[in-house]
Amino acid sequence: MMSLSRVTGAAGFLCAVLLVVNVARRGGLLPETSLTHAIAPFAPLTGLLAITGVYLLFRRTAGTFGLVAYLANAAGLAGAFAVEYTLHFVFPYLQPGVVTVLLAGGTGRAFLVTSVVLLGGVIAFGVAALRTKAVPAAAVALYVGGMVPGALRSALPLPVYLGGLVVAAAGIAWMAFTLWSRESASAREVLPGQ
Repeated sequence: MMSLSRVTGAAGFLCAVLLVVNVARRGGLLPETSLTHAIAPFAPLTGLLAITGVYLLFRRTAGTFGLVAYLANAAGLAGAFAVEYTLHFVFPYLQPGVVTVLLAGGTGRAFLVTSVVLLGGVIAFGVAALRTKAVPAAAVALYVGGMVPGALRSALPLPVYLGGLVVAAAGIAWMAFTLWSRESASAREVLPGQ
C-alpha cells in the first residue's frame, strides 16, 4: 500500500503534467479536444493534494501561521478547481450573452475573490515552507513565482499567465520529488535497524 507521502507526491507529479498540458492546449501546441478540456480542471485539484503532502512535512514546525497559510492555499486551489470546472463544463453550453452577464455579476466577483484567496494563500504558503526548510527553497520559489501570474490570469497577458503555469509546474514537480524521496529515505532508515 502506498504511503500518504507517496500518494501526495504522485498527485504533485500529475499536477505538473496537467499544468503543462493545459499550457500546451492554451498555447496552441495541443488541439482543443474534449479530452484536453475534460482534464483541465484537475490540475488545481491534484495541486491541492500535493500541497497537503508538503504541509504535512512541515506542520510540526510551521505553527499557526503555517496552518493558516496551508488553509488559504488549499481554499484558493479548491476555488480554482471550481472556476476551471465552470469554464470547461458550464460556460461552453451557455449563450455568450449569458456568460457575459454572469461574469459582470456575482460569478465574476466570485472568480475575483478566488484569485485573491489563491494569490494570498500561495504567497503565505511559500513563506511558511521557506521558514521551515522542509522542501528545497528553489522549488518553493518556482511554485510561488509561477502561481502568482497563475492567480492573476485575467489581469495579465496570456503568455505571462502560461509562462507562470510552466514555472509553477516545475516547482510542484520538484516538491513532489521531495515527497517521493522522503518516503524512500524513511524506508532506508528503517531497514538497517531491523
